[in-house]
Amino acid sequence: MAPAATVSAPAAATPVAAKSSSRIQPDPEAVKYPNFEADPVTPDEFFQRAEQVSELLHQDEAIRDRGNVVPYRQVQLLKDSGLVTLLGPKSAGGAGLGWKEAYRVIRIIARGDGSLGQLLGYHYLWFWAAALVGTDEQRKRIDEWITRERFFIGGAVNPRDSDLSVAQHPDDETKLVFNGKKTFSTGSKVSDITILEGTLADGNHVFAAVPSKQEGIVYGDEWVDTLGMRGTQSGGISINNVVVPWADALGYVDKKFVPLGAYNTLNLPQIQLVFTSFYLGIAEGALARGLAYTKANTRGWPYTPSPASRGTDEAYIQIGYGDLQARLWASQAQIEQVVDQAASILHTEPRTAVTAEQRAHFAVRVAAAKVNIVDFGLQITSQIYELSGARAVSAKYGFDVAWRDLRTHSLHDPIAHKRAEVGRYALHGPGEDGWPAPTWYT
Repeated sequence: MAPAATVSAPAAATPVAAKSSSRIQPDPEAVKYPNFEADPVTPDEFFQRAEQVSELLHQDEAIRDRGNVVPYRQVQLLKDSGLVTLLGPKSAGGAGLGWKEAYRVIRIIARGDGSLGQLLGYHYLWFWAAALVGTDEQRKRIDEWITRERFFIGGAVNPRDSDLSVAQHPDDETKLVFNGKKTFSTGSKVSDITILEGTLADGNHVFAAVPSKQEGIVYGDEWVDTLGMRGTQSGGISINNVVVPWADALGYVDKKFVPLGAYNTLNLPQIQLVFTSFYLGIAEGALARGLAYTKANTRGWPYTPSPASRGTDEAYIQIGYGDLQARLWASQAQIEQVVDQAASILHTEPRTAVTAEQRAHFAVRVAAAKVNIVDFGLQITSQIYELSGARAVSAKYGFDVAWRDLRTHSLHDPIAHKRAEVGRYALHGPGEDGWPAPTWYT
């Protein structure tokens, strides 16, 4: 992360694919992206811009998915459109908006492209890293730096791997050195900044932001032909002697961590709600496209006593879409309520005012919302085929991408544990036995 006097990270350049990544195809650039005259400012302007970008991304989503295209151009679209600076301070050219707007923008982008919805969601999450654990000085400096430079952020923080090793620099007491590997590093390959997380010899964790394009960071090309979320570039990353100033070790003052209490652990329910938001967006996009296809193409079945003249007059199609629409409205209402709660707690000032009880209540509500949208989202992304008809399986429609994306990412952590968290709350009520305890996935 940049010290007080910062140097811009080098511009991202498309690397030559390694032999092991021969199935990674170049971007066919099938869709021309517009030049945006100005950044959005108000919430409504952000939502309108997100709708525009979402539609652009969906136009060739299936083509890029099948080609394992690395989304350099699509990430640049997110940057050029102004969406990446939504949370950034106005003093540095950002919109100064909050998490209520951020979660909605994630959802809108995911309607058109689940992978890009995930990438933008992770960008917002990692932008908030300085707020979650940093000092007031670090938060102001880093937020302004990232916003001013219009950087896109990825992360190397997979807790299922061994932590990165963080050590005192052997020749400079003002610096730290990070080393290690992470199996998953979503978005880092296409980013300007990567958030690193590692452990010091004393067991204390250190978060820091570093330029993504540097000699000490090497990306794997193994995220190829995965079931879904192919555009997220969630492959591995190797960290080799990456140097970070102690001044950029988030939350550290004079080499000692200064805790903020429960606020330090909000990133876990916060990211689970990011997941929930792009799951909802994927489901919304799938249902909208299924309805459009059925209205335009699905025929009534002639081999019945009273054949329907149109697919939209078939009773089973009406019942099927009625069920899906009703459940979607319910899931939308639930998630929007949790987003309101998230916006309130994440924007609490001072940050130390957040209590463990507030954090726990937030986490269990997120878990409940995630359980519902995973179950329902998988139903909708599959059932649209049943309601659309046999011709809808043509690859040109790309209806499979939504199911593959949602099925892939919903395996991120076992949904059964989210059910259990809600169950413990239902059985034991608020309190030590009923609240979900903070973990790397709770």
